[in-house]
Amino acid sequence: MILVALCLAGCAETTLVTNGSKLATEDSNTIPPYKLGKPYQIEGAWYYPKVDYDYSETGIASWYGPDFHGKSTANGEIFDQNALTAAHKTLPMPTIVRVTNLENGRSIEVRINDRGPFKNNRVIDLTRRGAQLLGFEGQGTARVKVQVMKEDSILLANKVGGAQLAYAGEPEPLAGGPKPQAAPAGTVVTQKLPPGQSAPAPAPAQTSASTVQPQASSSVVGLPKPSAQQAAATIPSLNGSVSYQPVKPTHIFIQAGAFLQQSNALKLTQQLASLGQTRVTQARVGTQTFYRVRLGPISKIEDADTLLQQVIGTGQPDARIVVE
Repeated sequence: MILVALCLAGCAETTLVTNGSKLATEDSNTIPPYKLGKPYQIEGAWYYPKVDYDYSETGIASWYGPDFHGKSTANGEIFDQNALTAAHKTLPMPTIVRVTNLENGRSIEVRINDRGPFKNNRVIDLTRRGAQLLGFEGQGTARVKVQVMKEDSILLANKVGGAQLAYAGEPEPLAGGPKPQAAPAGTVVTQKLPPGQSAPAPAPAQTSASTVQPQASSSVVGLPKPSAQQAAATIPSLNGSVSYQPVKPTHIFIQAGAFLQQSNALKLTQQLASLGQTRVTQARVGTQTFYRVRLGPISKIEDADTLLQQVIGTGQPDARIVVE
């Protein structure tokens, strides 16, 4: 990513097209080829790019703009602070995601074309225009939900010569085949693998002064062949339309880790007890139960940032901020 300079549902949606929003029409001739990349390391933390059309995660969003306008993004594009694009640590480039500001109910769709953000465990880094449309340009951060738009993402991937690439060096299953179990957000990568399997050794990231450039994976499995109707469809257009969704109360937590063994979770809970209220919650993923260690709730994002660094300082580099 262009490293970040931080500015340190059941009801029907109504839609507003904001006046003056930049028309970001997606043209397969102007979008670089599909790119996933190998695992990479930033400031001691490993990130594992993955194809995940069911991706949905909550957390804290940030934005980046003037300092990086005109520089290269991780997929080779020129960064435009007025476009509806975003940086994400692991999703393929391009992927279309819906970002919802949980504080005001505003929701927009953007295209992933960069890597990051890497500071304070932000879940996504939007352009300045994206932050304006979601209503948090002035405050710099917001509690958000990020969801992959599956059909649009598959269509766009096919249009730019996409392939369903490997996760940690191993190919994703073909359409209709069994899928690997995914652990809850914050789980250490080695715990995501089925019993008896181990992850390949990660490869170091290639970095420049302002850009993380993960390498393309050599393991490729073709995306499902589009139907005639899909093949004739147009590239999704991101035109700055803002949807409004009901606003519900949210709480911020620090997730220090997730474990298959409850005893490991309890051990970590005791280790972190001096930092604040710590609890163990269960999450069912497929046939497995994970035990998540969380601290909170926390009322302010600034306090969550401070506590996150304290937890990381105890030897938990995969700790993250979650919003529920």
